[in-house]
Formats: sequence, C-alpha cells, structure tokens
Amino acid sequence: MAENNTAQTSQKKGKLKLVITVVVITLLAIGLSVAGTLWFLKDGVTSAAEEESSEPAAPEFHPSIYTDIQKPLRTTVQAQGRQRYAQIFLSFEAKDPAALAGAEKHMPLILNQLNMLLGNTEFTDLQTPEGRLALSQKMLDAVNKMLEQEREPAIARVLFRNFVVQ
Repeated sequence: MAENNTAQTSQKKGKLKLVITVVVITLLAIGLSVAGTLWFLKDGVTSAAEEESSEPAAPEFHPSIYTDIQKPLRTTVQAQGRQRYAQIFLSFEAKDPAALAGAEKHMPLILNQLNMLLGNTEFTDLQTPEGRLALSQKMLDAVNKMLEQEREPAIARVLFRNFVVQ
C-alpha cells in the first residue's frame, strides 16, 4: 500500500509541474508579444516625429485688427438724371497695427478720396452685391495708394458696416 501512495503523489507533482510550466510559457509569450508590439510602435512614432521636424514650420497666425471710421461717407449719386443719396459706414482691417495708425493719422485725406470715389459711382452699381464688392476693392486700392505715398503700411480690407442708398 505504501507503494501506491508514492506513485499517486509523484503523478500529482508531475501534473502540477506541467500546469506551472504551461502557465509560465503562456505568460512569457504574452509578455514578449506586448514588448514586440511596443517596440514596433515606438519606431513608427519616432519616424513620424522625425518627418514632422524635417518639414518647415507653419507660418505664425496673426489675428486681424479693426478700426471703425466714426463719421459715415455721405454723398449724392446720379441715377438716370435724378439725385440719389448714399451713406456708408466703414471699417478698416489690417494685420499690422502700424497700418491702422497710419490710416488714422491721414484720415482727412482718406475720407476726401473715398467721398470722391463714392460720388463718381453709378447708382445701379451700388444696388448689386457685385457692384458693392467692386466699390470696396476700389476703396481699398485708393486707401493703400494714399498710405503708400505717405510711406505707411497697407491695410488688408475696407469693410462696409452699414450701406444705405436711396
């Protein structure tokens, strides 16, 4: 009977060693697969970072700055032999504060030119969106030409805050 007990004990120890060995091998395989995945992913991340650093940097963003012209442009406009009136409130947009300071400094000259430009515009042109866009572009060109003559930086856009024709 003593021989049977030792045989069962050795079989239990053999099965226990087999289970422990399988568990250790499984854990080792899982650990190696995780380590391999991280190693491959790390190479992809560093190569992407190297590619990003080799590209030139994007230009820095500069927000626009605005100034409102407090007095509206008021003038008469000819329309088929009749006098019509136009009133426009303007704003200037620029990226450089020096451009707006230069425009503020030379405002009487700018307002005179813009009033003359508005007075020479046809009434039918002021009634269409395309005509207003063209007027805005003409005003921008006139303002930038005056600022260039005075050696001031240029503005980016002339904006209409309120546009009334009657």
